[in-house]
Amino acid sequence: MPEKKTKFIVIAGSIMSGLGKGIVTSSVAKLLQARGYIVVPIKFDGYLNVDCGTMNPFRHGEVFVLDDGTEVDMDFGTYERFLNKSLPGRCSITGGKLFQRIIEKERKGEYLGRDVQFVPHLTGEIKDWVQNVGRENDADIVLIEVGGTVGDLESGYFLEAMRQLYFERDNMVFIQLTYVPSLSIGEQKTKPTQQATRLLQSLGIQPDIIITREQENLADESKKKISTYCNVPEEAVFDDPHLATVYELPLVLEKQGVYRQLARKLGLDEGKEADLKEWHKKVSRIIEPKERPLKIAIVGKYTAVKDAYISVREALVHGAAAVNSRLEIGWIEASDLEKIYDVAEVLAPYDGIVVPGGFGERGIEGKIKAIRYARENKVPFVGLCLGLQLMVVEYARNVCGLEDANSTEFNKKTPHPVVDFLPEQQQISRMGGTMRLGAYECVLKKGTMAHKAYGEEKISERHRHRYEVNPEYVKKLEEQGLVISGVHPKNNIVEIAEWKESFGVATQPHIELKSRLETPGPIFVEFMKAAKNYREKPSKSAGETHGE
Repeated sequence: MPEKKTKFIVIAGSIMSGLGKGIVTSSVAKLLQARGYIVVPIKFDGYLNVDCGTMNPFRHGEVFVLDDGTEVDMDFGTYERFLNKSLPGRCSITGGKLFQRIIEKERKGEYLGRDVQFVPHLTGEIKDWVQNVGRENDADIVLIEVGGTVGDLESGYFLEAMRQLYFERDNMVFIQLTYVPSLSIGEQKTKPTQQATRLLQSLGIQPDIIITREQENLADESKKKISTYCNVPEEAVFDDPHLATVYELPLVLEKQGVYRQLARKLGLDEGKEADLKEWHKKVSRIIEPKERPLKIAIVGKYTAVKDAYISVREALVHGAAAVNSRLEIGWIEASDLEKIYDVAEVLAPYDGIVVPGGFGERGIEGKIKAIRYARENKVPFVGLCLGLQLMVVEYARNVCGLEDANSTEFNKKTPHPVVDFLPEQQQISRMGGTMRLGAYECVLKKGTMAHKAYGEEKISERHRHRYEVNPEYVKKLEEQGLVISGVHPKNNIVEIAEWKESFGVATQPHIELKSRLETPGPIFVEFMKAAKNYREKPSKSAGETHGE
């Protein structure tokens, strides 16, 4: 049987970052997947970190974790949410990984005494990598997102490898995402797009398709200009307008005919129809929900950078869509709550409270205040990773009577270390890639909220943590009413805990990472149902409209 000839689509940027290449990559991949093609996205990041696991969320945004434990760029969350599939760590290429591999090979003598150079050794490594990912995943089409901007020193060698691959193969397409700003008078300026394309052309790459990002729909005159000055046919210039939700973009690109252009360039079946009916239904529930809005508070440490919690936000979007409600998120900085005596002043308007993950002592007492408020006022609550640990700390202090109970992450001398280092973490000195990472199994206790949500006894969710609920305190917590509803089947690590009196579920795994529009995270769906019921309780006064 002849080897499948994988096709490649490279998505490059322009002269500014933050245009949404990850969303465009995911949307194009969705159009292909909807026609039955096996697609695999790859992301290249030029930084010299091996992965983004040690990066500050204020600088880099969320660290996304894959099933195999690889810590990757948050764009991988977008890929998985659009494609409804889990990706392997090999799909993430960084400058650090490439140089590490080249140096390891040189030390082993694999270059047979030759001087090791960017061309052909580094570019050859890149070409082998992307082609092997295609083969390993039996992909029909591999989509390669090049992080950063065109002209960056960090990505120059990678684009050179893509140029070489384009020259060697006849089944490859280059897409460039550019920016078209508008002046206050409404005139669209195409010069930034022209300059960006010329910069790419100077590297020996002619884009086959240009997709423009702008505040308003791309005018016909602007499209003609881009076509003329960038050497791209008018029918290959597409529009990425401002949309109500990112999940709408595949539908917009489908309507514009992006697939038809790809099919012509790659030799695909132009007449192949896309099955996007279910996707369209899900998107409609986000754009035009039938129910009134639900107000959810996210009490976090990194709220100044919303991308630090992008998977949490999207999981809430999925949950709200599942119950046909509009979502309104309130971002609350945990450290601000520490200065407030009565947190009801801030939290009372919300129908649900989420305490997401994080590291370090700042804002911890503010998060604990929010958790106590949710428990005592029966406000629906979800805690994620650190959120579980702080739920336990709050319960130990205020229900079990364990004064000054804490996590040893924040107070090594606490008299009641209800959260402590995982045993396997005790001797680890290196930081990168050494946490409990990736997918682990969890056995659910029958009759609990978690079991009801998942509808099965054994689940698998993704983790990223060094600390756990101290097993020495589990019996005491349970005796005082805390429900341990999920544990790891082998070492009994507490994975999920619940309150008895109201909807309060906290998980050690980052359950937000596997929530997708087509398969929402089960606990987020139940959380939204509880928030809906909380808002509609008869006991609420007529003046409390919550979200109107």
